[in-house]
Amino acid sequence: MNQTTFVLAPGLMCDHTVWEPLADHLPSFQSRIVIDYQGANTLVNMAELLLSQAPDQFLLAGHSMGGRVALEVLRMAPQRVSGVILMDTGYLPKVAGAVGEEEVRKRLALLQIAQEQGVRAMAQEWVKGMVHPARLTDQSLIGDILDMFDRKNSDIFARQLLALIHRPDATPVLQALTMPTLILCGAQDAWSPPSQHIEMHQFVPHAQLAVIENAGHMATMEKPEAVAVAMSNWLSKYQL
Repeated sequence: MNQTTFVLAPGLMCDHTVWEPLADHLPSFQSRIVIDYQGANTLVNMAELLLSQAPDQFLLAGHSMGGRVALEVLRMAPQRVSGVILMDTGYLPKVAGAVGEEEVRKRLALLQIAQEQGVRAMAQEWVKGMVHPARLTDQSLIGDILDMFDRKNSDIFARQLLALIHRPDATPVLQALTMPTLILCGAQDAWSPPSQHIEMHQFVPHAQLAVIENAGHMATMEKPEAVAVAMSNWLSKYQL
């Protein structure tokens, strides 16, 4: 297995914490760059930041919002990506009409909590739908997630929400993928469910699809060993 650099695109308000649990189970994961989106407020700007920090050739993994960032990287510079992993993510733009308006309302309600009560208070609400229900009493896991969010402020949250609300349609990107691809999600991901990843897989028939049992949206933190096995199998198949 080659020691190609992994460039990692974290999700909304996330950082290296999402990826660290994988390192103990995945030797090739030692060479990695975790992207900081700084003050970016569009997925395109986030992708540009990633490309500016990445080596000429790299393996790309994106979790949640980071999966959408990865798709924008693939829209811009697919020739630089040796293989891609899309985790607990999506590809469609905001739905028009009442459904889309409800999504925005829920996101802005969380922003209001962050602005009025602090990011940690917002994260305590956010996390309720983001892990397997059985893990909500796991103080270590939940503490790590809350601490991760608490390292960022409400201005960053507002900018990242704006990027997600105005996300582009990445269907054409998926349809054009030719490099080795792994599509992975938690079986109990309520925010980006397995059905959404099955849809993505239909656009990329050569991709591997992995559904991690007993994991929600934060699969890398909830079930790192199972996620690492899926990644290792994928890496081995393509000798990456």
